[in-house]
Amino acid sequence: MKLSEKPKWQELPLAASIVEPATSLEYKTGDWKTLKPVVDTTKCIRCATCYIFCPEAAYEENEEGYFLPNYDYCKGCGICAVECPAMCIQMVEEEAE
Repeated sequence: MKLSEKPKWQELPLAASIVEPATSLEYKTGDWKTLKPVVDTTKCIRCATCYIFCPEAAYEENEEGYFLPNYDYCKGCGICAVECPAMCIQMVEEEAE
């Protein structure tokens, strides 16, 4: 199929779930990643820098005050590992399930 034969974006059908409000939690986008952040809590200073810089808001605070990635939504961009002042986040290869 030639590019000129493909429908324009305006012609694509809309899924009802995409245009309804408050549905983003239904879309687990974490399957896109090839790398994932792993937090070494023995080095973590609980500063929340990872949480602040995460463009997907994929970090969640646990009962002990550590911010850990929610892999259902983390896309593996690595910003958290770059910004972490304690250097306790390591990006590791995601394993296929």
